Amino acid sequence: MARPFKTPKTASPIRPPRPAKVRTPEAADHVEGAETPAESRSGQRLHKLLALAGFGSRRDMETLVASGRITVNGQVAQVGAVVDEYDIVRLDSRILHLPFEAELPQILLYHKPEGEIVSQDDPEGRATVFDKLPRIKQGKWLAIGRLDMNTSGLLIFTNSGELANRFMHPRYEVEREYAVRILGELTEDQMAQLKHGIELEDGPANFESIFAQGGEGANKWYQVVIKEGRNREVRRLFEAFHLPVSRLMRVRFGPINLPPRLKRGTMLKLEQKQVVGLLEWAGLPVPRKPLKQLSPREKDHATRVFVPKVRKQRRSLLETANATADTERPARPAPKQSRRIRQDADLKQASRENARMNSGAKKRSDRNRGRG
Repeated sequence: MARPFKTPKTASPIRPPRPAKVRTPEAADHVEGAETPAESRSGQRLHKLLALAGFGSRRDMETLVASGRITVNGQVAQVGAVVDEYDIVRLDSRILHLPFEAELPQILLYHKPEGEIVSQDDPEGRATVFDKLPRIKQGKWLAIGRLDMNTSGLLIFTNSGELANRFMHPRYEVEREYAVRILGELTEDQMAQLKHGIELEDGPANFESIFAQGGEGANKWYQVVIKEGRNREVRRLFEAFHLPVSRLMRVRFGPINLPPRLKRGTMLKLEQKQVVGLLEWAGLPVPRKPLKQLSPREKDHATRVFVPKVRKQRRSLLETANATADTERPARPAPKQSRRIRQDADLKQASRENARMNSGAKKRSDRNRGRG
């Protein structure tokens, strides 16, 4: 049988050569990974995004970028670099997922009792209020204005550095209101001096307002308003007249009052509309992302008053990354055996033990054979 005839392949048409791509110097710089000026790119500062992601403060992140551990698209990042969601950012070869899309910050109100420490790291290793805070996916908790160990009252936490700065920076002069109990009583002249201002070790200080609130016996209560947050300033102002403070309680910080339903040691989370109102009060931009619609049950659960529980000491994301880089990855645990496999192994072990016992008994009977 004759083989089928194979038709010869036709020559492919000749295509004209493609024109070479002409790269401008700007395009070549972008391909090589060089950073463009901040004004010509739409993005955000790298150290700001790292701070929002919870790696530390902005100043710490500038130091981290300057150390050369951060790379953007394979190139060592420089301080002040601008990145967007299309850039690949790494920390020690580990890809980072940065929060480019702004979200509403979270705000917690806590009624701090006396005896608790407001500090991220206590040198003596004691438990702090930060050990009670719930975990968050983005950023880290910041305390808006510290309270001394012996001071109680309103303590505000947020994961927004801009909002915390708007509350605490002296140039904004945000009011703090306290209820103070002293051992003794101020005269009218002393109250006028405290409003006018007196000289302390670190400079002049004064109360914006001071009102007597009565009291029993030798203890008198006063309501004072101050616009600074210097260390133990309220106590030192009273101690300047040799009047020791026996109770100090913060009842208001800026537009936020201590809610009456918030008992000592309890905490609540502000709802979304309240957070938006605070951002508008602070003059900060409100994220365009629409508010999440909550059912009445979800709203009650989200804004409920709860008692925080002490959990294990937390480490920042940067500390976790450093620990992971310095230590070896732990070995995987052995896979769990099924129930049938475990039963078979137990039966084999039991049969081996029976055989060993029988062999020992047989040897003893052989030795005793023939004895009367």
